[in-house]
Amino acid sequence: MKKFFILLIITYPLFGKSQINNFPDSINWKKVNSLIAVESGFYIGGLSYLQYIWYADKERVPFHYYNDNKGWLQIDKYGHALTAYKESFSGYYGLRKAGVKKNKALIYGGPLGFFLQFPIEVFDGMYEGWGFSWGDVWANTAGSALLVGQELAYNDQIVKLKMSYQRSEMANQKPWYLGANQFESFFYDYNGHTYWLSSNFNKLVPYERIPDWFNIAIGYSGENMFSEFENRNQFEEYKRYRQYYISLDIDWTKIPTKYKAVRMLLDAMMVVKLPFPALELSQKKLTIRPFYF
Repeated sequence: MKKFFILLIITYPLFGKSQINNFPDSINWKKVNSLIAVESGFYIGGLSYLQYIWYADKERVPFHYYNDNKGWLQIDKYGHALTAYKESFSGYYGLRKAGVKKNKALIYGGPLGFFLQFPIEVFDGMYEGWGFSWGDVWANTAGSALLVGQELAYNDQIVKLKMSYQRSEMANQKPWYLGANQFESFFYDYNGHTYWLSSNFNKLVPYERIPDWFNIAIGYSGENMFSEFENRNQFEEYKRYRQYYISLDIDWTKIPTKYKAVRMLLDAMMVVKLPFPALELSQKKLTIRPFYF
């Protein structure tokens, strides 16, 4: 999971452009070449990090597969989809802001998340302790498809894939595995991850007085996960279960501003869910989380 978030984070401020801006009519090749150069540089750097640091203590083995589709109640698959969605969003809108027409931007930028993630899956298949996962590939595909499908159908992203994080109590009980602090747990504690489909409310209930940035979000998470597939030893008594949420949100990319620095900050927050109270359904119970991150 860590390597995917590294690639996600480094693309935050560089390519995500606000959708409220008009796209130029002619191609700015300087912007296109800069986009390609920066993207390539970061990606090569990311792959180098994986090969020489992340896999440094792993033994190289013959290419093999790993079926983790039932792991972590599929929370990690949402992480793959989120990363691919953000990278495809960055590629597509980066090209559009450079003046590339919609169809070509979709062809070259739309599948970007899938193509950036696929070599990483190949790396996993060549090292001990990992493995090529078809489930991850399908999740990456879904993330890119969410971007492309909406542009084809609506010429807009009326539903965005987002996440929120809050370190869980499970991490406190098993810090050597789920992270000893906030930073470590962000990468290893899947109990603390929630993934959201956030939609513009005025697309669901057309009313001109509803601002474009006002969203409603549906979320998914898991609880009591002390290992990938099943809880063992002293943690066997904890029953793993799924959680579903509904909450309010903000589409940061559609908040108007005339300040460039603020625009970049808002665009960088595109996949971050607004901390807000949420209605939770889990284990056949309906509860309210007073302030959900």
